Amino acid sequence: MSLIKAEGITKQYLLGNQTVDALRGISFDINQGEFIAIMGPSGSGKSTLMNIIGCLDTPTQGKYFLNQQEVSTFKGDELAKIRNKEIGFVFQTFHLLARNTALDNVMLPLKYAGFDKAKQMKRAKSVLLQVGLESRMEHQPSELSGGQQQRVAIARALVNKPSILFADEPTGNLDSQTGNEVIKLFKDLHDQGQTIILITHENEIASIAQRTIFIKDGLIESDTQNK
Repeated sequence: MSLIKAEGITKQYLLGNQTVDALRGISFDINQGEFIAIMGPSGSGKSTLMNIIGCLDTPTQGKYFLNQQEVSTFKGDELAKIRNKEIGFVFQTFHLLARNTALDNVMLPLKYAGFDKAKQMKRAKSVLLQVGLESRMEHQPSELSGGQQQRVAIARALVNKPSILFADEPTGNLDSQTGNEVIKLFKDLHDQGQTIILITHENEIASIAQRTIFIKDGLIESDTQNK
């Protein structure tokens, strides 16, 4: 059974008087527990695709199913509920609240989800332990290295136990050694059963995924299993 099913996804934007076709009929399935890399040159449509399958945007045409639920027809609040329940995001820039501790940053999605303070704290501490930051919970972002900040961001993305973890160029702001440590963490999370979709332009990073989908000019150019 597919966790994600995309059927003929198109996305058009109006740019002045011109219509731009960002996606031109994309179809694919992703099963639960897969580790997928999405690649493509700048302007290929990979970010547009991530926004749609991450429920940040809706397609112009086509259908998108997440956990057998057609979400391509959802709007505003409905999409927000699905995002909060099903999806965790990790970005190139960490998007941490500067005045909050690591623990407070990770607790935030649970607060929005309506959990009581004790449950927020217990779950947040658990995922910070999972990403190896149990000794840095009370530190603010300015007191953490770039790699540690990204680990806080990963913990925050995991705290609601999402069906899918999206990582958009997660090593883009990190040096190569720290980047490798973060990628190893994603591999460990996948080994524990987490479904991961990784957006990257680096072949070396994409190679750790099970499968690579390459997007070009709004179409899937290739969809291959990695060795």
